[in-house]
Amino acid sequence: MRKNFGAKPFLYPMPVLIIASYDENGVPDAMNAAWGSIADSTQIAMYLSAKHKTVKNILARKAFTVSMADAAHVVPCDYVGIVSANKVPDKLAKSGLHVTKSTLVDAPIIDELPMTLECRLVSFDEESELLVGEIINVSAEERILDENGTIDLSKFSPITFDPVNKAYWTLGKKVGNAFRDGAQLK
Repeated sequence: MRKNFGAKPFLYPMPVLIIASYDENGVPDAMNAAWGSIADSTQIAMYLSAKHKTVKNILARKAFTVSMADAAHVVPCDYVGIVSANKVPDKLAKSGLHVTKSTLVDAPIIDELPMTLECRLVSFDEESELLVGEIINVSAEERILDENGTIDLSKFSPITFDPVNKAYWTLGKKVGNAFRDGAQLK
């Protein structure tokens, strides 16, 4: 038997995205968002309110980075989501996270988070709150790479947001092979 919950934003997994930008004075800022996804092979789409300082920064600078929060940095990643840069301008510094300026876009890379999408603003629709960015580069720390130089989720440990219980979870173990396992039913 199923239980009906009505219209709710329940979808699993929901990535914990840390979106970083520079403000008008070059001060780095970051926010935590879960409503985002890859839109095509070179674009990311996120639903973000124009009220966020980070969105104002992105609209002014036309660039941002998106890092996936990981298990080792839950506390500072949650902090940048519960504190507004509109009220605490140096919230990123207070989080204990550090940044390095991207060489490809006018936005900061958060040093502690091991994987980052460096993006240029494509569009923002204030009515729908849809922000689309072009992925210029993906960078990853060598510590999360396997012997073939690809990302190893067991070394990365990205977290996901549980909207039902308002909790963060790490991803589980590998259970199959995409674009291969289903072929046995052909």
